[in-house]
Amino acid sequence: MGLPAKLAEWREAPRVRALNDRAIASDGGYVLCWLQQALRAHDNPVIDAAVRLGNALQRPVLVYHGVREDYPYASDRFHRFILGASRDLGRDCRARELACVQHVDRAGMHEKGLVHRLGASAAAIVVEDQPTFIARWQAERVAARAAVAVYAVNAACLVPPAVIGSGITSRTGFLRRHEPARADWLESVAEISDVAAYTGPLPFVPDRLDDRSDADLAALVAGLAIDHTLPASSEYPAGRDATQARLDRLVREVLPVYAAVRNDATQAVGASGLSPYFHFGVIGPREVMAAVRAAAAGARHKAKFADELLGWREWFHYQATELAAPERYGRVAGWAAETLAAHASDPRPQLETLSAMLRGETRDETWNACQRQFLIDGWMHNNLRMYWCKQIIAMTPDPVTAWATACYLNDRLSLDGRDPSTYGNIATMFGGAPASRDVLVYGRVSTRSDDAICGRANGPTWVATAATRLAPEVSVPDGPRIDDYA
Repeated sequence: MGLPAKLAEWREAPRVRALNDRAIASDGGYVLCWLQQALRAHDNPVIDAAVRLGNALQRPVLVYHGVREDYPYASDRFHRFILGASRDLGRDCRARELACVQHVDRAGMHEKGLVHRLGASAAAIVVEDQPTFIARWQAERVAARAAVAVYAVNAACLVPPAVIGSGITSRTGFLRRHEPARADWLESVAEISDVAAYTGPLPFVPDRLDDRSDADLAALVAGLAIDHTLPASSEYPAGRDATQARLDRLVREVLPVYAAVRNDATQAVGASGLSPYFHFGVIGPREVMAAVRAAAAGARHKAKFADELLGWREWFHYQATELAAPERYGRVAGWAAETLAAHASDPRPQLETLSAMLRGETRDETWNACQRQFLIDGWMHNNLRMYWCKQIIAMTPDPVTAWATACYLNDRLSLDGRDPSTYGNIATMFGGAPASRDVLVYGRVSTRSDDAICGRANGPTWVATAATRLAPEVSVPDGPRIDDYA
């Protein structure tokens, strides 16, 4: 099924694809815009596609966002971040004169099949095109059951993966197509609804989050059946104000020295810290690149940042769209999986328990310093992630358990976990370029020392401090969910 004319002629049409072959319902009361992770009202192609379609059909747009208690790794950390973003989404949708309704699943307020029930009264459904975690299969399941047309829209990338085309297997090949296309996607024009906001009936009583205070949201989260041992991150607060503060910091402090200190995790200005806000769609790459282009920083710093944000992040997103299951071990390069399997029975003197790893209490002080960023802050500097991930291969009994452990720690603790970029980073650490010689445990998968951390002028002091930070007493499962990642 092709796109309706109004979407097909849209300059952003490469972001859109039909998820089923159903027709638009002429008697539908609204265009349903269902958001799972793209939690922003402005420069959001999902909302803009829905508005464009709504204008063509002369139907209002109804934006819906819901949060369940039973998604994998549901915790205070994720719920507080998600609900803070959703609160601002609702506020900003209303500023655009769009109806936005929300639902927080909880005791006495359970709503089964709410997207399907909302979709039953819709002319069409517009969803976000997310290639990882539950967003992918939930969108596919809704499209399979819906009686009306369902369209998926990419909101995570500057350049839509469809522009690159399929079958690209190397980052070099990806960049060859991606870099020339960037200029065409740097500007956006918001779609303005010419239909009055929806005020009609709903199949549930919605939550109004936009008038909830931080204390209200904290109290709401405290009553949910989720993991309360993992607290919200004070370092990465939720919402648009916190996102804007991070963006301002990038322009003022990080970008002017970015190329020089990007790989130094001991310096506070070594990273933007925007990845949690990207993951939950509170900000998009277009807005960030506009700030970068306007910043008073040197060209080499801007180029380095663009390479990280667009050259790496969007390469990993592209990879995820090409994979059936980006989070599974089967994505690891064949040569790497083969050499790791050949060494699976090697002695492992660095073996650690999951409890010691989760809590950052292993015999490796540098690894503990890395892990406690995840555990306490809900984020880890990329240079630390490389050492952290490489060591997990030696800390676990076999390569499949190593992969599942890395993904589990990433997904449970990190605000940017469950993401194409973080799965892509882990896959790179399990593969990358083959080493020149074969070693115990790793085979020809390259190893990594902690010299890039401890070799810095203040490295040992930083490690000693970071490894002993006071951490929450999180619950520890019997083991990682290997079946989820194998």
